[in-house]
Amino acid sequence: MALVQILTDFKSSVAQCDNLIANAHRTDAAGAPLLPVIDQRQITVAAFLNFFIAWESFLEATLADVMTGAVPTSGNIPVKFVAPPTIGAANEMIIGVMRYFDYANHSNVRKIVRMYFQTGYPFEPHMGAIFSDLDDLRTMRNASAHISTPTQAALEALATRIFGQPRPGITLYQLITAIDPRSGQAREPVFITYKNKLRVTAELIAAG
Repeated sequence: MALVQILTDFKSSVAQCDNLIANAHRTDAAGAPLLPVIDQRQITVAAFLNFFIAWESFLEATLADVMTGAVPTSGNIPVKFVAPPTIGAANEMIIGVMRYFDYANHSNVRKIVRMYFQTGYPFEPHMGAIFSDLDDLRTMRNASAHISTPTQAALEALATRIFGQPRPGITLYQLITAIDPRSGQAREPVFITYKNKLRVTAELIAAG
Protein backbone atom coordinates (compact mmCIF):
# COMPACT_ATOMS: atom_id res chain seq x y z
CA MET A 1 0.00 0.00 0.00
CA ALA A 2 1.39 3.42 -0.93
CA LEU A 3 2.30 5.76 1.90
CA VAL A 4 -0.19 8.30 0.54
CA GLN A 5 -3.00 5.78 0.98
CA ILE A 6 -1.83 4.82 4.47
CA LEU A 7 -1.84 8.49 5.45
CA THR A 8 -5.27 8.98 3.87
CA ASP A 9 -6.65 6.04 5.82
CA PHE A 10 -5.24 7.46 9.06
CA LYS A 11 -6.77 10.88 8.43
CA SER A 12 -10.10 9.27 7.59
CA SER A 13 -10.06 7.35 10.87
CA VAL A 14 -9.20 10.52 12.79
CA ALA A 15 -12.06 12.38 11.10
CA GLN A 16 -14.44 9.61 12.12
CA CYS A 17 -13.31 9.98 15.74
CA ASP A 18 -13.98 13.72 15.50
CA ASN A 19 -17.46 13.00 14.16
CA LEU A 20 -18.24 10.56 16.94
CA ILE A 21 -17.28 13.07 19.62
CA ALA A 22 -19.20 15.88 17.93
CA ASN A 23 -22.31 13.75 17.48
CA ALA A 24 -22.15 12.61 21.10
CA HIS A 25 -22.45 16.25 22.18
CA ARG A 26 -25.18 17.38 19.79
CA THR A 27 -28.02 19.41 21.24
CA ASP A 28 -31.61 20.09 20.23
CA ALA A 29 -33.00 23.47 19.22
CA ALA A 30 -33.32 24.46 22.86
CA GLY A 31 -29.71 23.59 23.59
CA ALA A 32 -30.45 20.42 25.55
CA PRO A 33 -28.11 17.45 24.94
CA LEU A 34 -29.59 14.72 22.73
CA LEU A 35 -27.72 12.02 24.64
CA PRO A 36 -27.40 11.44 28.39
CA VAL A 37 -24.06 12.33 29.96
CA ILE A 38 -23.04 8.70 30.44
CA ASP A 39 -23.43 8.08 26.69
CA GLN A 40 -21.42 11.20 25.90
CA ARG A 41 -18.62 9.98 28.13
CA GLN A 42 -18.54 6.44 26.81
CA ILE A 43 -18.67 7.50 23.14
CA THR A 44 -15.94 10.11 23.63
CA VAL A 45 -13.58 7.71 25.41
CA ALA A 46 -14.25 5.03 22.79
CA ALA A 47 -13.52 7.56 20.04
CA PHE A 48 -10.23 8.45 21.72
CA LEU A 49 -9.27 4.79 21.89
CA ASN A 50 -10.12 4.39 18.19
CA PHE A 51 -7.94 7.42 17.47
CA PHE A 52 -4.99 5.85 19.25
CA ILE A 53 -5.54 2.53 17.46
CA ALA A 54 -5.55 4.41 14.15
CA TRP A 55 -2.13 5.85 15.05
CA GLU A 56 -0.79 2.40 15.90
CA SER A 57 -2.14 1.08 12.59
CA PHE A 58 -0.47 3.96 10.74
CA LEU A 59 2.89 3.14 12.34
CA GLU A 60 2.54 -0.58 11.62
CA ALA A 61 1.53 -0.13 7.98
CA THR A 62 4.11 2.59 7.27
CA LEU A 63 6.97 0.68 8.87
CA ALA A 64 6.27 -2.49 6.89
CA ASP A 65 5.75 -0.50 3.69
CA VAL A 66 9.03 1.37 3.95
CA MET A 67 10.88 -1.83 4.87
CA THR A 68 9.67 -3.36 1.61
CA GLY A 69 10.68 -0.42 -0.55
CA ALA A 70 8.04 2.30 -0.29
CA VAL A 71 9.44 5.80 -0.77
CA PRO A 72 8.22 8.90 1.08
CA THR A 73 6.36 11.45 -1.01
CA SER A 74 9.42 13.74 -0.95
CA GLY A 75 11.16 11.19 -3.16
CA ASN A 76 14.05 10.79 -0.69
CA ILE A 77 14.91 7.10 -0.53
CA PRO A 78 15.54 5.73 2.99
CA VAL A 79 18.79 3.84 3.54
CA LYS A 80 17.59 0.41 4.68
CA PHE A 81 19.48 -2.20 6.66
CA VAL A 82 16.79 -4.82 5.98
CA ALA A 83 15.09 -6.07 2.83
CA PRO A 84 12.05 -8.29 3.56
CA PRO A 85 10.45 -9.50 0.31
CA THR A 86 6.84 -8.98 1.41
CA ILE A 87 4.73 -7.04 3.89
CA GLY A 88 4.08 -10.29 5.76
CA ALA A 89 7.80 -10.97 6.03
CA ALA A 90 8.36 -7.43 7.26
CA ASN A 91 5.78 -7.85 10.01
CA GLU A 92 7.31 -11.17 11.06
CA MET A 93 10.73 -9.51 11.24
CA ILE A 94 9.36 -6.75 13.46
CA ILE A 95 7.66 -9.22 15.81
CA GLY A 96 10.72 -11.49 15.94
CA VAL A 97 10.50 -14.04 18.74
CA MET A 98 7.81 -12.07 20.59
CA ARG A 99 4.08 -12.87 20.47
CA TYR A 100 3.38 -9.41 19.07
CA PHE A 101 4.97 -6.00 18.71
CA ASP A 102 3.45 -3.23 20.84
CA TYR A 103 3.22 -0.10 18.69
CA ALA A 104 1.98 1.82 21.75
CA ASN A 105 5.49 1.44 23.17
CA HIS A 106 7.04 4.30 21.27
CA SER A 107 10.48 3.71 22.78
CA ASN A 108 10.59 0.31 21.09
CA VAL A 109 9.22 1.72 17.84
CA ARG A 110 12.05 4.26 17.79
CA LYS A 111 14.61 1.53 18.51
CA ILE A 112 13.26 -0.57 15.64
CA VAL A 113 13.35 2.25 13.10
CA ARG A 114 16.91 3.19 14.07
CA MET A 115 17.98 -0.44 13.65
CA TYR A 116 16.27 -0.86 10.28
CA PHE A 117 16.92 2.56 8.70
CA GLN A 118 19.86 4.94 8.72
CA THR A 119 19.15 7.63 11.36
CA GLY A 120 15.62 6.18 11.62
CA TYR A 121 14.46 8.10 8.53
CA PRO A 122 11.63 8.74 7.66
CA PHE A 123 10.26 8.18 11.18
CA GLU A 124 12.94 10.28 12.79
CA PRO A 125 13.40 13.03 13.75
CA HIS A 126 9.62 13.45 13.78
CA MET A 127 8.78 10.86 16.46
CA GLY A 128 11.58 12.14 18.65
CA ALA A 129 10.23 15.67 18.39
CA ILE A 130 6.94 14.67 20.06
CA PHE A 131 8.19 11.83 22.25
CA SER A 132 6.82 13.32 25.49
CA ASP A 133 3.45 13.80 23.79
CA LEU A 134 3.51 10.18 22.66
CA ASP A 135 4.11 9.15 26.26
CA ASP A 136 1.16 11.30 27.31
CA LEU A 137 -1.04 9.62 24.72
CA ARG A 138 -0.03 6.19 25.97
CA THR A 139 -1.01 7.25 29.48
CA MET A 140 -4.41 8.28 28.16
CA ARG A 141 -4.72 5.08 26.14
CA ASN A 142 -4.05 3.00 29.24
CA ALA A 143 -6.72 4.94 31.14
CA SER A 144 -9.21 4.31 28.34
CA ALA A 145 -8.56 0.56 28.38
CA HIS A 146 -8.74 -0.05 32.12
CA ILE A 147 -8.90 1.89 35.37
CA SER A 148 -6.54 0.82 38.14
CA THR A 149 -4.54 2.58 40.82
CA PRO A 150 -1.44 2.91 38.59
CA THR A 151 -3.35 4.13 35.51
CA GLN A 152 -5.33 6.65 37.58
CA ALA A 153 -2.16 7.93 39.24
CA ALA A 154 -0.50 8.35 35.85
CA LEU A 155 -3.57 10.16 34.49
CA GLU A 156 -3.65 12.53 37.46
CA ALA A 157 0.08 13.23 37.07
CA LEU A 158 -0.51 14.05 33.40
CA ALA A 159 -3.39 16.36 34.31
CA THR A 160 -1.16 18.17 36.78
CA ARG A 161 1.44 18.77 34.07
CA ILE A 162 -1.17 20.00 31.59
CA PHE A 163 -3.22 22.23 33.88
CA GLY A 164 -0.48 23.29 36.28
CA GLN A 165 -2.37 22.11 39.35
CA PRO A 166 -3.61 18.79 40.74
CA ARG A 167 -6.88 17.37 39.46
CA PRO A 168 -7.51 14.48 41.87
CA GLY A 169 -9.99 11.92 40.59
CA ILE A 170 -10.01 13.31 37.05
CA THR A 171 -11.40 10.97 34.40
CA LEU A 172 -10.12 10.54 30.88
CA TYR A 173 -13.32 12.10 29.56
CA GLN A 174 -12.81 15.17 31.74
CA LEU A 175 -9.18 15.43 30.69
CA ILE A 176 -9.60 15.22 26.92
CA THR A 177 -12.65 17.50 26.79
CA ALA A 178 -11.17 20.20 29.04
CA ILE A 179 -9.69 23.33 27.47
CA ASP A 180 -5.93 22.93 27.07
CA PRO A 181 -4.26 25.97 28.69
CA ARG A 182 -1.33 25.49 26.31
CA SER A 183 -3.58 26.22 23.31
CA GLY A 184 -3.67 29.94 24.09
CA GLN A 185 -6.39 32.02 22.47
CA ALA A 186 -7.54 29.05 20.40
CA ARG A 187 -8.91 27.51 23.61
CA GLU A 188 -8.92 24.02 22.16
CA PRO A 189 -9.72 20.84 24.11
CA VAL A 190 -6.83 18.62 25.16
CA PHE A 191 -7.94 16.01 22.61
CA ILE A 192 -7.53 18.50 19.77
CA THR A 193 -4.02 19.42 20.93
CA TYR A 194 -2.80 15.85 20.76
CA LYS A 195 -4.82 14.98 17.65
CA ASN A 196 -3.20 17.81 15.71
CA LYS A 197 0.29 16.77 16.81
CA LEU A 198 -0.23 13.19 15.65
CA ARG A 199 -1.77 14.28 12.37
CA VAL A 200 1.15 16.58 11.59
CA THR A 201 3.67 13.91 12.62
CA ALA A 202 1.98 11.34 10.37
CA GLU A 203 2.15 13.80 7.48
CA LEU A 204 5.86 14.43 8.12
CA ILE A 205 6.65 10.71 8.27
CA ALA A 206 4.81 10.02 5.03
CA ALA A 207 6.52 12.98 3.34
CA GLY A 208 9.97 12.06 4.64
